[in-house]
Amino acid sequence: MIIYFLRHANAGQHVSNPKKDEKRALDETGVEQCGYVGRALAALDAQVEVIISSPLKRAAQTASLVGNEMGYEGKLQLDNALRPEAGFGDFRKLLDKYSKYESIMVVGHNPNLSEFLGRSISETGCEAGVELKKGGVARIELGRNSAVLNWCLTPKMLRTLYSAAAESSRPKTSRK
Repeated sequence: MIIYFLRHANAGQHVSNPKKDEKRALDETGVEQCGYVGRALAALDAQVEVIISSPLKRAAQTASLVGNEMGYEGKLQLDNALRPEAGFGDFRKLLDKYSKYESIMVVGHNPNLSEFLGRSISETGCEAGVELKKGGVARIELGRNSAVLNWCLTPKMLRTLYSAAAESSRPKTSRK
């Protein structure tokens, strides 16, 4: 199974009231990040059968915007296993639930999303040191007993990647 780990994009300042913080939306920078993250993933020919997101607004918005840019036509799945307070056991249950799919994207929060990524690729089950920046995405191939990290990209890298792909696809004009 291929798993894309996507941390939600920029959403402004944390709100101390937990109920209000759950409704915190992406800010302008976050919406912009989603555009180039999704377009870069499309340029990388990243295809997912299902996108699963934390139910918090900023994560669901990220999942929806990035999914649209990638051409994802399925229904966004919300799962509490990707909430900020969820544990690795919850994440493993989520993977079991979606095990019939060859390729999924999970969208959530730090520190637990980085922990889930790190523990998924660690041979010992301990956390490997992988940090997902806001709007960052990593791709792993999960086998029966092991996983391999294919890549982990920051939003800045994704913007550069997308810009380079867009530039190379433009028709060249001849100079005289």
